[in-house]
Amino acid sequence: MYVQQLEPVADSLGLSALVATLPLLTVLVLLGVVRMKAHHAGLIGLGVAALVAWAAYGMPIGQTASGAAQGALFGLFPILWIVVNALWVYRMTVRTRHFDILRRSFGRLSDDPRIQALVVAFCFGALLEALAGFGAPVAISAVMLVALGFDPVKAAVVALVANTAPVAFGAMGTPVVTLAQVTGLPLDTVATVVGRQTPLLALVVPLLLVGLVDGRRGLRETWVPALACGFAFAAAQFAASNYVSAQLADIGAALAGAAALVAVPSARRPAAEPVRVAVLTGVRSEDLDHDDPRPEILRAYAPYALIVAIFSVAQIPPVKELLAKATRTFDWPFLDVANSEGDPVGGNLFSLPLVATGGTLVLLAGVGTAAIIGVHARVAVREWLATVHELRFAILTVTSVLALAYVMNLSGQAATIGHFVAAAGAGLAFLSPVLGWFGVAVSGSDTSANALFGALQVTAAQQSGLSPELLAAANSSGGVLGKMISPQNLTIACAAVGLAGKEGDLLRKVLPWSLALLLVMCLIVVGQSTVVLGWMLP
Repeated sequence: MYVQQLEPVADSLGLSALVATLPLLTVLVLLGVVRMKAHHAGLIGLGVAALVAWAAYGMPIGQTASGAAQGALFGLFPILWIVVNALWVYRMTVRTRHFDILRRSFGRLSDDPRIQALVVAFCFGALLEALAGFGAPVAISAVMLVALGFDPVKAAVVALVANTAPVAFGAMGTPVVTLAQVTGLPLDTVATVVGRQTPLLALVVPLLLVGLVDGRRGLRETWVPALACGFAFAAAQFAASNYVSAQLADIGAALAGAAALVAVPSARRPAAEPVRVAVLTGVRSEDLDHDDPRPEILRAYAPYALIVAIFSVAQIPPVKELLAKATRTFDWPFLDVANSEGDPVGGNLFSLPLVATGGTLVLLAGVGTAAIIGVHARVAVREWLATVHELRFAILTVTSVLALAYVMNLSGQAATIGHFVAAAGAGLAFLSPVLGWFGVAVSGSDTSANALFGALQVTAAQQSGLSPELLAAANSSGGVLGKMISPQNLTIACAAVGLAGKEGDLLRKVLPWSLALLLVMCLIVVGQSTVVLGWMLP
C-alpha cells in the first residue's frame, strides 16, 4: 500500500506545496507563455507530475503509471464519449443541410439584431454547449451572426460573452461529472450547488449582450425580452440541475430561454431601420430569404427534441435503475493507495457506466437522428469516424490532463497544495472562483480546470472549515468566466469570422467583461459561505 504524505519535502508544507505545483505551473507556462499546443503541454505536464510523484512523494512507478492510466480512461469514457457523439449529431445535420434550415428558422424569428444575438448566441449557443462544448458554440454562433449581417468583430465578441452561463453543464454535464469524479463528491450534490450559482449569471448576460450589440439604446429598447430570456434560462437551469438531471440542465435552459423570447411581443416587433443600419455593418447571407417546407423545419429541430426525450426517459426511476445495472465497478489493477490518515482512497475503485452515461444516450439519439434526417448507415459511420479524427488533438489533451490530475490526486500532491492554500482562511471563498477562472483561461476547458483543481478545492475547504461542495462548485462556476479569454476560444472565434491574427484585439474587448463577471461570482460565493447568502445552499 502507498500512503500519501503531506510534507514529503524537508518536512515542510510550504516547500512540499511548491514542489507539488510544478506540474500545474509547467502546463500553465507552456500554454500561456510559450504558447505550446495544448496536447503537447498536457503530455509534458503529465511527465512532470509523474516525476514529482516518484521522486518527491515516493509513489512507486507502477502505481503512478496505473493512476495515470485510470485518469486517461476516464477522459475517454465517459468524458470524450459524450463529446464525440454530441458533435457527431451536429455533423450529420450539417451534412444534410438541416443545420442551414435551423439557422434560417432562427433568422425569421425576428429581424432585430439585438434579439437575434439572444436567439443565436445565447439560446442556440447554449444548446450547442449542451451537446458539444469545446469551442463549437463560439465558432458556430459567430458564423451564424455574420451570416445574419453582423460585423465580424461584434459577432465574435457576442459569441464569446454569451458562452458563459451554460459552460458548467456543457457537453451533457461533462464539467460537473468530472468535478464529482475527481473530488469524490456525489454528482447530484455538486450539480445542485453549481445550479445555484451559474443561473445568477444567466440573469445578467442577456442584458449585457443587447448592450454590446446596441449600447444604451439596446438596453433601453430590449431590456424586457432580454430579462425574460435570462430569467427563463436561469429558472430552467436551476430546476433541471437541482431536481431533474445535470445532463439536461443546458438543453432545458436553452429551450426555455428561446420560448420566453417567442412569448414576449416586443421581441417579434420589427427593428427600427436606424438600429439595423447601426448594428448590421456586415453582409447578410442571401440564403436567409429561402423558404423551407414545414416538414423539413420539423426534421431540423428533431435531433435536439430526440436528445431531450431520451434523457428525460432515462431519468424515470425504473428506467434509471435498469440502465444502472449495466454499470461495472471493480478494483483498479496495480493501485493500492491510502490517504495521510491511512484510509483507502476512492481511486482504488473504478466505475464504468456502460449504458447509464450521457455519451451512450447521445449515441442512441444520433442513431435516431440519422433515420429521421435521412443519413445512410454507412455515411453515419463515416461521419462518426470523421468526428473522432477532427477531435484527435482534443482527445489527446483531455486524456493527458485527466491523467495528470489523477496522478496529482493519488500521489498526494493535490492534498499538499490544498492544506497550504487553506491558510487563506475566510479569504478562500473569494479566491476559489478565481482559481477556476485561471484554470479555464489557460486550458480553455471547464472540464480540465475541474480535473486540475477540483480535489485541491475540496481539500482546502476541509482544512479551512468551509463547505467542500461550495468551493468545488465555485471552481466550476468561476471557471465559466475564463472561457471567453482563453487563447483557444479566442483563436476559434477569430478563425470562424475571418479575423485570424486579431486575437489580441478581441481579448482587449472581452477581458473587462470577464473580470467584471468574475468579481460578481466571487461575491456570490463569499455570500454563500456566510449567513448573507448561505440560505441559497441545499
